[in-house]
Amino acid sequence: MVVELFTSQGCASCPPADEMLAEMVGHDEILPLALHVDYWDYLGWKDGLADPMFTRRQKAYARAKGSRMIYTPQMIIDGQHFIKGAHPGEVAEKIAMARMQPRHVRLTLRGEGNGRFLLEAQPLPGLVAGPMQVTLVHFLPMKTVEILRGENAGSRIDYANIVTFWRPVAEWDGRERLEIELRGEQDRPGAVLLQRAGFGPIEAAARLP
Repeated sequence: MVVELFTSQGCASCPPADEMLAEMVGHDEILPLALHVDYWDYLGWKDGLADPMFTRRQKAYARAKGSRMIYTPQMIIDGQHFIKGAHPGEVAEKIAMARMQPRHVRLTLRGEGNGRFLLEAQPLPGLVAGPMQVTLVHFLPMKTVEILRGENAGSRIDYANIVTFWRPVAEWDGRERLEIELRGEQDRPGAVLLQRAGFGPIEAAARLP
C-alpha cells in the first residue's frame, strides 16, 4: 500500500502527520512517501524539500475528484482513499480497507547490478485493461530540519521518506506481461509505482532491491 503525504514545513498542522508517516516506515506492507509542496512558502519559511511538481500532483488528484481545494496535511492511500488532516483512527481504517482489496497485478523488481533493475508486471485475474503509468521514485529516508521562521518557527522536525525523484518511465495497458529494464537515477532507496492514468488507483508498487 502506498501512502502519499502532502506536507509542508510552513504548515502548522503538518508535524503530527509527518510523525504518523515516520511511524509507518519499516512496515513491509506500507510504502510511505512524503511529498513536500511549495504553496505555503509565502508564510515566511521556504520549504527546502518542496517541489512544485508535487503541488501539481496534489492539484491533479483534486481535479480528478472534481474539487479545486487542496490542503495540508493530506494523505492519499493507494491513490483512492483521501484523508484530510492527521487522524490516526481514520488512517488506520483506510489502510485496513486498502489491505482488504484484491490485487490484480504482480509487480516484481530484480537487481541486475550496476544500478540496473528488471521490472516485471504480470496481470492477474480480475485486472481491467486500461492505460497505466509506471513511475520511478527515489526518497531520502530521514532528514531533520530546524525551522527558524513561519508557523513552525523554533521547531526541529524529523521528516521521513522524503521524495527527491519522481519520473514516469513507461506505460502499460495491462493486457500482456510487461518486462522492462530500469536504471536507478539516484543513490537512494526507491520504488516503482503502477498507477491508473488520470490519477486513478495505484494498482501495485515494489521497492527497488
